[in-house]
Amino acid sequence: MWQQKENKLHKKFEFKNFSAAFAFMTRVALIAEKMDHHPTWTNTWNKVEISLSTHDAGDVVTRKDEDLAKAIDELL
Repeated sequence: MWQQKENKLHKKFEFKNFSAAFAFMTRVALIAEKMDHHPTWTNTWNKVEISLSTHDAGDVVTRKDEDLAKAIDELL
Protein backbone atom coordinates (compact mmCIF):
# COMPACT_ATOMS: atom_id res chain seq x y z
CA MET A 1 0.00 0.00 0.00
CA TRP A 2 1.28 3.45 -0.90
CA GLN A 3 1.72 5.78 2.07
CA GLN A 4 1.67 9.53 1.84
CA LYS A 5 4.32 11.18 3.98
CA GLU A 6 6.34 14.37 3.65
CA ASN A 7 4.40 15.37 0.52
CA LYS A 8 5.32 12.15 -1.29
CA LEU A 9 3.75 8.81 -2.09
CA HIS A 10 6.07 6.11 -0.80
CA LYS A 11 6.16 2.33 -1.12
CA LYS A 12 8.67 -0.45 -0.44
CA PHE A 13 8.89 -3.54 -2.63
CA GLU A 14 10.73 -6.78 -1.95
CA PHE A 15 11.62 -9.39 -4.55
CA LYS A 16 13.14 -12.85 -4.70
CA ASN A 17 16.56 -11.56 -5.72
CA PHE A 18 18.45 -8.68 -7.35
CA SER A 19 17.53 -9.76 -10.88
CA ALA A 20 13.81 -9.66 -10.08
CA ALA A 21 14.16 -6.25 -8.43
CA PHE A 22 16.11 -4.88 -11.39
CA ALA A 23 13.57 -6.29 -13.86
CA PHE A 24 10.81 -4.54 -11.92
CA MET A 25 12.75 -1.27 -12.01
CA THR A 26 13.19 -1.63 -15.76
CA ARG A 27 9.44 -2.09 -16.25
CA VAL A 28 8.75 0.94 -14.03
CA ALA A 29 11.31 2.98 -15.98
CA LEU A 30 9.57 2.25 -19.27
CA ILE A 31 6.19 3.31 -17.88
CA ALA A 32 7.65 6.41 -16.21
CA GLU A 33 9.32 7.48 -19.43
CA LYS A 34 6.09 7.01 -21.37
CA MET A 35 4.22 9.08 -18.76
CA ASP A 36 7.07 11.64 -18.63
CA HIS A 37 6.96 11.38 -14.85
CA HIS A 38 9.94 9.86 -13.08
CA PRO A 39 10.26 8.36 -9.60
CA THR A 40 12.82 8.91 -6.91
CA TRP A 41 13.99 5.45 -5.93
CA THR A 42 16.63 3.30 -4.31
CA ASN A 43 17.59 -0.32 -4.81
CA THR A 44 19.53 -2.52 -2.42
CA TRP A 45 19.82 -6.12 -3.57
CA ASN A 46 16.20 -7.39 -3.60
CA LYS A 47 14.54 -4.25 -2.22
CA VAL A 48 13.24 -1.23 -4.12
CA GLU A 49 11.87 1.90 -2.45
CA ILE A 50 9.95 4.41 -4.54
CA SER A 51 8.87 7.95 -3.70
CA LEU A 52 6.62 9.95 -5.99
CA SER A 53 6.01 13.68 -6.06
CA THR A 54 5.60 16.23 -8.81
CA HIS A 55 8.68 18.43 -8.87
CA ASP A 56 7.26 21.15 -11.13
CA ALA A 57 4.23 21.49 -8.82
CA GLY A 58 6.40 22.23 -5.80
CA ASP A 59 7.24 18.64 -4.78
CA VAL A 60 3.73 17.70 -3.75
CA VAL A 61 1.55 14.73 -4.64
CA THR A 62 -0.55 15.29 -7.75
CA ARG A 63 -2.69 13.22 -10.08
CA LYS A 64 0.48 12.35 -12.02
CA ASP A 65 1.85 10.60 -8.93
CA GLU A 66 -1.39 8.77 -8.26
CA ASP A 67 -1.51 7.60 -11.89
CA LEU A 68 2.09 6.39 -11.81
CA ALA A 69 1.54 4.61 -8.48
CA LYS A 70 -1.46 2.80 -9.96
CA ALA A 71 0.53 1.81 -13.06
CA ILE A 72 3.36 0.50 -10.85
CA ASP A 73 0.93 -1.57 -8.79
CA GLU A 74 -0.49 -3.09 -11.97
CA LEU A 75 2.97 -4.53 -12.74
CA LEU A 76 2.80 -6.84 -9.73
